[in-house]
This record gives sequence, structure tokens and C-alpha cells, in this order.
Amino acid sequence: MVSIEIKRVYEPRSGSDGERILVDRLWPRGLRKTDAAIDRWEKEIAPTPSLRTWFGHRANRFSEFKRRYREQLKSNPAVTEILEAIGDRKATLLYAARDTALNHAVILAEFLKKSAARGPRGRN
Repeated sequence: MVSIEIKRVYEPRSGSDGERILVDRLWPRGLRKTDAAIDRWEKEIAPTPSLRTWFGHRANRFSEFKRRYREQLKSNPAVTEILEAIGDRKATLLYAARDTALNHAVILAEFLKKSAARGPRGRN
């Protein structure tokens, strides 16, 4: 069973993180690549620039953002790639957003967990 957690990329590496995967399309502001402590950067799994801009981290748009992002994930080949890369290991999805509850990594972690539970045929 896949074990996926999320945390801000600015938080230090923890022994319980497993594979650390940055899931933002843009590199986090103010973070040097040498200090990032990431194992993979999966830009293509992030929301499209137009969806990200539309959302703008406005709480009143989160429900619709969630619906639209899930639709994007259903046809995104990066979903299968990331699940295959994780396998049965622990992974931590890293994001830069300040809001720890209303961000794409929350949606992505839930989507990946459900996709992994359905198996290869249920991922798309």
C-alpha cells in the first residue's frame, strides 16, 4: 500500500519523509536548490499555469479548483509515472504554498492514494 504525506518544501528533511517529491511547477521562492533536500521534481503533475492563476489561493475558489485539478489529473500521464516511482515506499509531496489546507498538494495526495488503491486500470 502506498504511503503519501505532504509538507511544505521549506520544512527540514525528516527521517520519516521517505522519498521527497517537489510537486510545484515553479521552483519555490527563496530556496536554493542545494538546500531543498528533494529527491525528485515532478513539475508536470502540478496544476496548469492557467488553473493555478485562476485559483490564486482564494479560499472561495478552492472547491472549484479541486474539481478542475482532479479533471486534469485524470488524463495526466505524470500520475502513473509518480505512482510507479513511489511503488510501495513512503513518499512526501512537497509544496511551497503558505496555506497548508487549501493547496494542490492536498488534492494530489488524495488523488494518488485513491488511484493506487484502484490499481493500474483505475489510475486514469
